[in-house]
Amino acid sequence: MSHSFGAVRMEVGRVFIAWSIAFLLLSVSGEEMTGLSHCDIPAIYNFGDSNSDTGGISAAFYPAGQPSGETFFHEPAGRGSDGRLIIDFIAKRLRLPYLSAYLDSIGASFRHGANFATGGSTIRQLNESFFLTGASPFSLDIQIVQFDQFKTHTGKLYNKAKKNSHRRNLPRPQDFSDALYTFDIGQNDIAAGIRKSSSENFRAVLPDIIDQLASAVKHLHEQGARNFWIHNTGPIGCLPVTQRNYHHPMPGILDEHGCLIAQNDMAIEFNRQLKRRVTKLRTQLPGAALTYVDIFAAKYKLISNPKEQGFVDARSICCGYHEDSNHVWCGHRDKINGTEIYAGSCEDPSKYISWDGVHYTEAANHWIANHILNGSFTDPPVPITHACLS
Repeated sequence: MSHSFGAVRMEVGRVFIAWSIAFLLLSVSGEEMTGLSHCDIPAIYNFGDSNSDTGGISAAFYPAGQPSGETFFHEPAGRGSDGRLIIDFIAKRLRLPYLSAYLDSIGASFRHGANFATGGSTIRQLNESFFLTGASPFSLDIQIVQFDQFKTHTGKLYNKAKKNSHRRNLPRPQDFSDALYTFDIGQNDIAAGIRKSSSENFRAVLPDIIDQLASAVKHLHEQGARNFWIHNTGPIGCLPVTQRNYHHPMPGILDEHGCLIAQNDMAIEFNRQLKRRVTKLRTQLPGAALTYVDIFAAKYKLISNPKEQGFVDARSICCGYHEDSNHVWCGHRDKINGTEIYAGSCEDPSKYISWDGVHYTEAANHWIANHILNGSFTDPPVPITHACLS
């Protein structure tokens, strides 16, 4: 582990304390803040990976199966969870319908936005196959191209429509400039760095990764987008499926909460550079409102104090079978020592932070959403209902 990564952890520690203070202040005031205009957000356009995928990868490849979606939707709903994701709670807070996946043509409505996120997506294109490593072919640049096509084609259809009923599921062209553009992507870039190279090599390509995300924001701005809500990446070293591989770790491998220090350091460095770039974008795009959301701090706060927040140990996994070195993923069947194992879900998902060892439960997503949407983990510290051009 390099000295610079250690220094970054100290920096994030100080930032975490600052966020905690901000949260206390905002908890008192809530969203009753003076001097801020309430946003009238007509639509959301989301770009991301499985943390915000509402059915894209499921529509493109294999439909999600049981028991996903069991808590809220009571059926598989294309999400890597038992229920809703943070993006769903964002839509709810803005009083908008849950986003339809751009790739899902069945029963979809795009009047109030579209979701271009797909599970396994990265910012940079990876020369990998979805069927081998799970990497989505819909990297961020492809998602941006899909948005361009979506905007152009729906605009033509809207203008050609002769009846209001024909426009019912189409976005209104004038809504694109007032919409909220959300980003939740980067975790899979870090995972690829962990899988394929050293932390030093990852640091070498990190500026290019950040450049590509910034380029996506600039492109959308050129297309008329003005309101941006940009998540950093979460504590990948705290994912239970990874933690379970370290039964007797050497000293200095894990932090006090059982998270892999080296992996979290990579996420921390990504976030540091992302925040710096968002700050720079504010000077380059003076006509835009850019909100940086510290998802890492929010998730780490929950993982650090699970029992105080009503959850079981953060390393516990609700859905799946993970014993010793044997893994059967959520909803799948396999034979272990001659015995067929069905990796079903736990009795009460609301008590768990981790749904399947990688993704979060609806209860955890709800907790995290409540702590970011009021502005306590954002820069600037404003609620999402006010995170727009006044």
